[in-house]
Amino acid sequence: MQLSLVGLNHTTAPVELRERLHFPEKDIPAALHSLCERPGVDEALIFSTCNRVEVLARLEDGIEALPLLAEFLAVARRVGRGAFESSLYHHSQREAIRHVFRVAASLDSMMVGEAQVLGQVKAAYATARAVGTLGSVLDEVLTHAFAVAKKVRTETGIATTAVSVSYAAVELARKIFGSLEGKNVFVIGAGKMSELAARHLLASGAQAIFVSNRTYARAQELAAAWSGRAIQFDELLNYVSQADIIISSTGCPHYIIKKEHGVRFLAERKNRPMFFIDIAVPRDIDPELNTLDNIFVYNIDDLEQVVAANVRERQREAVRAEEIVEREVDRLLGRLKRLELAPTIVGLQEKLHGLRQQELERWRLDDLTPAQRAAVEGMTRSLVNKILHLPLTQLKRLPQEPDGLKLIEFIRKTFQLKD
Repeated sequence: MQLSLVGLNHTTAPVELRERLHFPEKDIPAALHSLCERPGVDEALIFSTCNRVEVLARLEDGIEALPLLAEFLAVARRVGRGAFESSLYHHSQREAIRHVFRVAASLDSMMVGEAQVLGQVKAAYATARAVGTLGSVLDEVLTHAFAVAKKVRTETGIATTAVSVSYAAVELARKIFGSLEGKNVFVIGAGKMSELAARHLLASGAQAIFVSNRTYARAQELAAAWSGRAIQFDELLNYVSQADIIISSTGCPHYIIKKEHGVRFLAERKNRPMFFIDIAVPRDIDPELNTLDNIFVYNIDDLEQVVAANVRERQREAVRAEEIVEREVDRLLGRLKRLELAPTIVGLQEKLHGLRQQELERWRLDDLTPAQRAAVEGMTRSLVNKILHLPLTQLKRLPQEPDGLKLIEFIRKTFQLKD
């Protein structure tokens, strides 16, 4: 058995090259069929996202994986090998399994710990299984990879901290309010970052009721999308006190909310807390508001510091996750060795006893009495079993050896044992 993975990703190839080799979802079934029709390819899976294109295959022993799979990519995507071959990585056996586990556990992602990649791996698995190019070995590798990804997420904190500015805003809001259920949001300025922060707040249970923008039509567009209310820009100060969370990202050259406004808001709200997320540069919210009790102001630098701290925390957790991956790779390799071992032992026994039977037939023992034939049969069987005893004893120890799979493959090749 030869497991091989060939591919490129965001660390080895620019987006322009990844685009050229990307497999649209509709093209993958035909590509898998085409790959498995090539001599020596027994099983295959294609994993293609915006950040990576990878081919995982089980090949017959003796096949050179890198040129075969590189040629497949070139033909399937109509791109000359010279354009991408230097960007490819190739992993085999243990390293191929380790790579699949790390990808599924989001340890090989652009942002360590992001959740999307596991769903993408599961989709690639489902496609290969539906097409019929997933056999027992790759099925074993992928299902174990899903279990590893779950183990990493439950036993480490790799995905528990926010690593984007918009998610960091949600994390801080939760610390202030506890629950975001039913909290009102006011979006001032319709920039992309404020829109993202608002979407994350909504997904966490908050409700957007006000949107204000210098271009009123844009405010109306966003308010309609969120079932909220558009506010004319010059009227916004009359409505801010009705919101618990205010996200501001305008192009104003001066503060639009000042300390005296904050004093008024608190009086109107009977001192209920307010959380201002100021992601504008220059800033929209006077930092002096932070001196008022029950008003909390965070600017873009504050949020980026939270993100940086969380990234460092994810990196620390990733070390623990890598240890889990290594242990699970060893467990799966042991299982694959045992799966390979049983047919190898049976095949070796059948091979030598078959040769023994051929020799008995060649020597024409018809002149012997039944008792003599039985004696020769017993003697030759005993001899073959004695010859087999030591090799079989050593074979049974191979699942514990680091290179056990290679040694099993060597024995299968030496004695020309069929799969």
